Amino acid sequence: MRILVVEDSSVVARVLKHMITLQIGCTVDVAVDLASARALLREHEYFVAVTDLNLPDAPNGESVELVLGSHTPCIVLTGSLDPAQRRRLLQMGIVDYVFKENRFSYEYVVKLIATLARNRATKVLVADDSALSRKFVRNLLELHLFQVLEAEDGARALEVLGRESGIRLLITDYNMPGIDGFELILRVREKFSREEMAIIGLSNDTDETLTARFIKNGANDFLQKPFVHEEFHCRVSNTLESLEMVRKLWEQANLDYLTGVYNRRFFFDKFAPQLPTLKEQGASFSVALMDVDFFKRVNDTHGHDVGDAVLKEFAKRLTESLGQHFTLARVGGEEFAVAMKGLDKGRALSLMEGFRRRIEETPFAVATVDLALTVSIGVAELGDESLDGLMKRADLALYQAKGSGRNRVIAS
Repeated sequence: MRILVVEDSSVVARVLKHMITLQIGCTVDVAVDLASARALLREHEYFVAVTDLNLPDAPNGESVELVLGSHTPCIVLTGSLDPAQRRRLLQMGIVDYVFKENRFSYEYVVKLIATLARNRATKVLVADDSALSRKFVRNLLELHLFQVLEAEDGARALEVLGRESGIRLLITDYNMPGIDGFELILRVREKFSREEMAIIGLSNDTDETLTARFIKNGANDFLQKPFVHEEFHCRVSNTLESLEMVRKLWEQANLDYLTGVYNRRFFFDKFAPQLPTLKEQGASFSVALMDVDFFKRVNDTHGHDVGDAVLKEFAKRLTESLGQHFTLARVGGEEFAVAMKGLDKGRALSLMEGFRRRIEETPFAVATVDLALTVSIGVAELGDESLDGLMKRADLALYQAKGSGRNRVIAS
């Protein structure tokens, strides 16, 4: 990633280059005037340019026109800005403007560049029955490099959400035919938690209760139309930052720090409440508990770094074997559990036997050593018991697998 800084002040240019290089880790080129900026733009393609509004050889914003003319996103630095200049810059399509006031201004620039880099991989869905409103919101989002999808009503929005994975933000109008914004949010929240997707409501309705109603229905924020560019971008940025923080907190609570798979708490919290319903429905449900055989020997012989690498590779292979169908968790040091909804004991045994063979046949290439490892697995099918009871039976089967020679799968 390459950044262009167009700034005639050597102090400001040096500060920005240092901060961007240190915090983002990209290449930064500096142009001190319009001529050198033009030469650099011909020579390189830039992710974004940070340019002073007034240069000695470009006193009227010509540097902004140059940058935008090269199809490079532009962040404007300025010492002052009157309302007419502000409107002109926003109409030109700049990313944002920043007043050169203190170090915090430059930190904002660096943060904005990092946000733009993140936005390139962020999908946003805009649901609004007004084509003009959708286009306006889409243009604002694309200025900040988001991947933007559109839906002309609530029903189409649900279709898009059903077929497109990875949408992180839904921006929805209130007044839409059929499924309005409130109902859309309710339906979306049935499938997507606050850790998975953020929602911002929009409306030009003057009802003062709309904000509270949107948020009570599951939205993260609300914007009253018409809104200014700066408020829109700040709300979107803050909402996505909050989503990221919530996601990180959720991951810390529910994912294993080493392997990235679910942890013991998530496993029990997810499945313990489900078992009574599964028993009532007569649904098949099996669990498997497994240990890497002689794992202590790996740590003792090669060190804990190699042992950790083995566990990560083991979790990766197990995840690849299971696909998206079943739930994997690390429940102990080298012990993993798999919940297999829809599989009876026989099918679960077959699945685990296939995984056991793949572990046996493919050595672990870790650091400078190739380790031939095996796994022992115990399988149990749900009976008239709690999850604790089911896990105890799987654990007993695992103990039997180890006691009868390891490298085998045994069912309770």
